[in-house]
Amino acid sequence: MSRWLTVIPLVVLAGLAVLFIGWSLQRDPEYRPDAIVGQTVPETVLPILQGDVAGPQNVDLKTAGVGRPMLVNLFASWCAPCRIEHPQLMGLKARGIAVVGVAYKDDPIATRAFLDELGDPFTMVLVDQEGRAGLDLGVSGVPETFAVDAMGRIVAKASGPLLTQADIDRLVAALDAPPRPLPTARTPEGLAVQREAAAR
Repeated sequence: MSRWLTVIPLVVLAGLAVLFIGWSLQRDPEYRPDAIVGQTVPETVLPILQGDVAGPQNVDLKTAGVGRPMLVNLFASWCAPCRIEHPQLMGLKARGIAVVGVAYKDDPIATRAFLDELGDPFTMVLVDQEGRAGLDLGVSGVPETFAVDAMGRIVAKASGPLLTQADIDRLVAALDAPPRPLPTARTPEGLAVQREAAAR
């Protein structure tokens, strides 16, 4: 009987190893949490929160900034870390920085109660009850915040709550950064582009 007691932990460890190897083989090796940085915000049309209901107006997340830089913050009333970061979002509003909120997998009534209780830091709140924006943006959980430039391109991302001034400064600095110049023939990048084009 005692011999079996020594074998059981080994069997459990072997089973866990098999599960881990199976997960590793199915995982996309190219996946990176920040892979979306540098890409345009995916077209995601969502209803605007009006009072405590979704819609009837809809907005494409990509154009929610109306041609100006913005932060896009995915949050939910049921999310404890969202409550913790909320004062930071209120501070961004006080600084005049546009923050578009996306209520992720949340009921509009609960979202409105959350904003009425803590204050509304958002220039607009979009309702994403099905989690569509989360899928399109590759969100692993809420809160997550994306810095989006005036052209609708994601220039920075913060996973988890914004807790420190350094977190906020990094996102705001990304909004203020000048657009990257196009490569010219005189730069190494430009020469690489020319060689690539000639090879085609």
